[in-house]
Amino acid sequence: MTRLAERNIIVTGGGSGIGRAIAKRLAEEGASVGVLDRDAAAAKRVANEIAESRATPIGVDITGYEAVGAAIATFERDAGPLSGLVNCAGWDRFVNFVDSTPELWRQVVDINLIGNLNVLHHVLRGMAQRRAGRIVTIASDAGRVGSSGESVYSACKGGLIALTKTLAREHARHGITLNCICPGPTDTPLLAAIGADGGLGAKIVPSLERAIPLRRLGKPDDYPGAVAFLLSDDAAFITGQTLSISGGLTMAG
Repeated sequence: MTRLAERNIIVTGGGSGIGRAIAKRLAEEGASVGVLDRDAAAAKRVANEIAESRATPIGVDITGYEAVGAAIATFERDAGPLSGLVNCAGWDRFVNFVDSTPELWRQVVDINLIGNLNVLHHVLRGMAQRRAGRIVTIASDAGRVGSSGESVYSACKGGLIALTKTLAREHARHGITLNCICPGPTDTPLLAAIGADGGLGAKIVPSLERAIPLRRLGKPDDYPGAVAFLLSDDAAFITGQTLSISGGLTMAG
């Protein structure tokens, strides 16, 4: 598979879970991949798993605007101009809204919304100048249909869906496509931590598998194929779209 040959693509949150699976798949498809993660050691581990030196690990907290700009500049200096971006970094904790705190709101918003704004703001400038680019944002079905215990997270992910549609309109004239993928509940280290926290997550997580028609949680490897497709020339006429990958948990149309 070489449909992403000679593409330079950054994956945020690439140090674990869905981001790790995506970074590895994009490299298999021929791309040079920037593995960005707040955990620099995790980013380096994933880069070491990718053969033929196709990965550049960069430790960066995407909630810092200047730090994001520096990270992108570092990757472009080593690999060349960006042709693709996958916004995958995210974080959450299950808690009912009335039991949550403004401190938690800010943490969730900073990572899931502001962080993505920071990355997009830097990346889109260069892509617009080059009049080419592919962007895929990993949102969530929580942003499409809501999710108990994830009120602020759902608001952020819904915001990313609306942002993607708006930017797709603004940048169509620059030859840039932007699309969203919305995973359902997925067996990742984050979900495991939520389920083991002894709070609301410990009650909700065990019920998720039973609610999914395909009778299993998602796996990180369930998503990279769709991401690679949307980053490729096969998806050149697709923009502003939202694809749910949830084992049938949510259906529309």
